[in-house]
Amino acid sequence: MTRAPVSRPDAIRRHNLALLLGQVHRDGELTRAKLTERLSLSRSTIGALVADLTELGLVDERVPTGGARAGRPSHVVGPRPDGPYAIAVDIDVTHLTIAAVGIGGQVLSRHTLPMGPSPSPADLVARHIVAEAAKICAEVDERAWPVGIGISVPGTVDWHSGTVEFAPNLTWRHEAFGAMVAALAPQGLPVVVGNDADLAVIAEHLRGSGRGSDDVVYLIGRIGVGAGIIVNGAPLRGHDGYAGEVGHNVVDASGPKCHCGKRGCVETYVGENALLELAGHTGPVTAGSLAAVFAAATAGEHRAVAAVRTVAAALGRTIASLVNVLNPERVLLGGSFAEVFRLANSEMVQALDSHTMSASRNAVQLCAPRLGDDSSLLGAAELAFAALLADPLLSRSA
Repeated sequence: MTRAPVSRPDAIRRHNLALLLGQVHRDGELTRAKLTERLSLSRSTIGALVADLTELGLVDERVPTGGARAGRPSHVVGPRPDGPYAIAVDIDVTHLTIAAVGIGGQVLSRHTLPMGPSPSPADLVARHIVAEAAKICAEVDERAWPVGIGISVPGTVDWHSGTVEFAPNLTWRHEAFGAMVAALAPQGLPVVVGNDADLAVIAEHLRGSGRGSDDVVYLIGRIGVGAGIIVNGAPLRGHDGYAGEVGHNVVDASGPKCHCGKRGCVETYVGENALLELAGHTGPVTAGSLAAVFAAATAGEHRAVAAVRTVAAALGRTIASLVNVLNPERVLLGGSFAEVFRLANSEMVQALDSHTMSASRNAVQLCAPRLGDDSSLLGAAELAFAALLADPLLSRSA
């Protein structure tokens, strides 16, 4: 079916609706006066846009409560509690997190499932996602509606097709994962898939530790290692969308064997398996085994402290390479790297200082992600919300 040409006034209206909804999505409740100031639109135009978004069920408007003020108070515009939500999914090797996330990034409901000691086949994970999504949908306001499913995967993902090209720690290769989930999803919901670090940096740039900076690197430390990159305010994805696979840069061709098949990858020196091995743990990576190592290091246990410091130094060298190439303003350390940074800050910084060009080093700041372990999950929600935020008039057309 072909669409009728969009008139210029209609195109401008759609553009302004998207701008206003984007402000509410990013910052939550805002007064009409603040929206008028930010968008440089007239009060009457803001009023008409708010009325449109309210009719579409996307925002709510209320008279502010609180202390008395002179004059008529400006109405407050915010996300509707019974409005649209994204079904966000974060796949890790050890667990699967599924949540309903509303406009503004509020997590409305959340489930976490163990993935088992061995990697799960893609089709089984797809079935788990759809089954759990149905439970999540039943827990939110019955008047609310899902706009799509966004999925974060620790591997290289074709953004256009939703195919997971390679996720070595899941043992997935060329899996049409987006299509698998879409075929099972209720209501024919659109499904979008992205890399975990790429999605994490999008969320942190929008509402976390990367906010206010146009050049950000997010390093995620799980069993695998990856980087999400913002350059000049926009995600850096590369030609096929595979940019940021830092974990599989080879630093020693005769080093330890990596799950990807090569030897001496960064991941084999700074990933969670490497940390546990250095600390003397022989079992699989679990939340409990990692917590035990970090607790032992905090308590001063010699081998745990040495393990964390060794990983921190190797991570500092990895960050130095990224800083030399990308010249970011901020480097965010997510997943297990946040704890490594907390416990062995000096070792990490010393390695960074020793291997970074001084001009780039002077500008960069290391910090933990404000969104914590939810960075990739909330980034997956952003992926699901993207179409609605680009054109709010599509809100009920699915």
